[in-house]
Amino acid sequence: MKIALRYYTKTGNTKKLAQAMAGVLGVEALDLSHPLEEEVDLLFLGNSYYAFSIDPEVVKFIASLDKNKVGKIVNFGSAAMLNSTWEKVKKEADKLGIPLDFKEFHCKGEFKGIHKGRPNEKDIGAAEEFAKTFLQ
Repeated sequence: MKIALRYYTKTGNTKKLAQAMAGVLGVEALDLSHPLEEEVDLLFLGNSYYAFSIDPEVVKFIASLDKNKVGKIVNFGSAAMLNSTWEKVKKEADKLGIPLDFKEFHCKGEFKGIHKGRPNEKDIGAAEEFAKTFLQ
C-alpha cells in the first residue's frame, strides 16, 4: 500500500501529530508546499480550524489533487476551540470525487494558552495508534 502524508499548521500542533503518524506509517511528513505528484492509496491530510473553517491553503491543496492518483484521504488534526474538520475536508474532496475515510483523528491543540501543552504525549500516542489501524 502506498501512503503519503501532508499537513498544514500555523501553530505547530498539527505538525507534531503529522510527524508521529509519519513515523508509524514509514513516510515523510511534508507540509502543503510539497505537491502530491505520486499515486497513493492513502493520503493522510493534517489540518485545523482557522476562523471557523479550514485554511484556504488546505482548500487549494485539495483542489490541486488528481483524483486518479489518490485512492482515499484520511483526515487528522488538532484545534483549540472547534472539533473535527472532517465535514469541511469532505466537501472539498467530494468536488473532485476523492473519497474521505470515515475514520479520522482529532485532538485538542494549544492556542493562546488554551489547552496548554496539547497535543501532549497521550495525544501523540493516540495519533500513532490511529495510524497503525491503516497498516493492518
